[in-house]
Amino acid sequence: MEFLELAKRRYSERFFDSKPIEQEKLDLILEAGRIAPTAANYQPQRFFLIRSDEALAKLKTVTKFTFNAPTVILVCYDDDEAWGTFNDRLHPNYCSGEQDASIAAANMMYEAENLGIHTLWIRGFDSQSVVDTFELPDTMIPVMMLALGYPNDRAKPSQAHFQRKPIEDFVLEL
Repeated sequence: MEFLELAKRRYSERFFDSKPIEQEKLDLILEAGRIAPTAANYQPQRFFLIRSDEALAKLKTVTKFTFNAPTVILVCYDDDEAWGTFNDRLHPNYCSGEQDASIAAANMMYEAENLGIHTLWIRGFDSQSVVDTFELPDTMIPVMMLALGYPNDRAKPSQAHFQRKPIEDFVLEL
């Protein structure tokens, strides 16, 4: 399948089946995140698997946006390992961690779609609550969560998925 076809097919799933994701497929998804490009190849991205009943119950105390996905990947970066620069007038105290983790999450999202597993990008949570609830190290900075699972019989893209601005709205010539 061509990449653009894959990217157009992927949508934010809100109707997950309870069927667990096979470990082999989950390993491929995680590998896609591991090999993602990062600033200066520092590789600060970290993935926390949330799939046990206990962990999923904890997750529901910090976000309501999991839509009963059987697996959620909490995507973080280790602040001690992210690349940064401190001499950029427009980006003082810049840290690459959030971008690095986001690129890794996008890689995982598209690999999941390639394997027939649907995803939902989740940012509706308080980061400190996540750190406290899951007792993450102080250097671990939550960026987003990726809900994963097979679609159930109610699954379909929202109408908003098909509403795209024209390319001219995005591309500007300098």
